[in-house]
Amino acid sequence: MLAAGGAAAGEAPVDVSAAEALAKKSGCLTCHSVTQKKDAPSYKSVAEKYKGNPQAEAILYKHLTTHPKVKVDGKEEEHDSPKTKNEAEIRNLIRWVLSR
Repeated sequence: MLAAGGAAAGEAPVDVSAAEALAKKSGCLTCHSVTQKKDAPSYKSVAEKYKGNPQAEAILYKHLTTHPKVKVDGKEEEHDSPKTKNEAEIRNLIRWVLSR
């Protein structure tokens, strides 16, 4: 299922089904929710934080591919990367998060 999902002119539309499948496969939804804060921010709050920021996709791509330290229950842990090496799949996931 393809949806514009807030894609700017010249950006590829978001493949919602592929993004949701990758998020599930990668365990993202263990700590994140689309609308509610869990151990990590909701995707809605991430989208709000980066709204209008032309560097948002680049910032989130780096975050998802470099295993930065994040706090979970007061402890620092490495943030996992999506379970794919395919850049287009990761960027689609990011555009999906930003379109929430």
